[in-house]
Amino acid sequence: MLVGVVIPVYNERVLLPRLLERLDATPRPLMPDGSPATRHIFLVDDGSTDGTVDLLPDYDQREDVTCLYTDKNRGKGSALRRGFAAALDKGCDAVIVQDADLEYNPADQATALAPILDGQADAVIGTRFLGESHRVLYYWHSVVNKGITALSNMLSNLNLTDIECGTKAFTHRVLAEITPKLREDRFGIEPELIARLARLRLPPADAADQPARPIRIFEVPISYAGRTYEEGKKIGWRDGLEAVRCIVHHNFLA
Repeated sequence: MLVGVVIPVYNERVLLPRLLERLDATPRPLMPDGSPATRHIFLVDDGSTDGTVDLLPDYDQREDVTCLYTDKNRGKGSALRRGFAAALDKGCDAVIVQDADLEYNPADQATALAPILDGQADAVIGTRFLGESHRVLYYWHSVVNKGITALSNMLSNLNLTDIECGTKAFTHRVLAEITPKLREDRFGIEPELIARLARLRLPPADAADQPARPIRIFEVPISYAGRTYEEGKKIGWRDGLEAVRCIVHHNFLA
């Protein structure tokens, strides 16, 4: 089993080395028989201007790392599409998203991947609001996030608690279906992914002759150590408005 870890990177010269150190120190996720999965990392630089890009050639020398470069900043969604395509080309059986800013702990990847590796789930969405520790920060951010999640749930008929969570994992089959259809370049990629997963219908993996069915989506709790704007947080209030547009568009029109 080959697990791809897609890491979109923008201006994280200080934190990227720390993230890679923590990821390297994190045991690989286990298969049901107790054997560790193989892990390959995809670093997608999104036009960094702070020297981050200068770190990548050294990482690119590693057999378990592939680095992708962009000439200008296009947004998280654009970086994820490139990373997803590279992971699919590599033949990854499962793919998980890991943000480069260390707001999400690489140690939680095993939790997020477990339902997929156990054969129970086709996609897994992390949530910061179901029991794991999280740094206490902005009240209005939590209010807006709950509103965005509620709107998404009403239109997608899913029952999620945190659609904006950066930790998301997919089987190869699911990612191959949705990646060519993804359109959002910035943070709107989060609600777009949810909308496309909610609509996706596939036959059972072990019975291709059976009728297509809704894919199996799981939600798992993860920890969260959010940053302040002074510490480099990038998402803003305009992204909240854009999320509403993306939810309506991708659930009704796309």
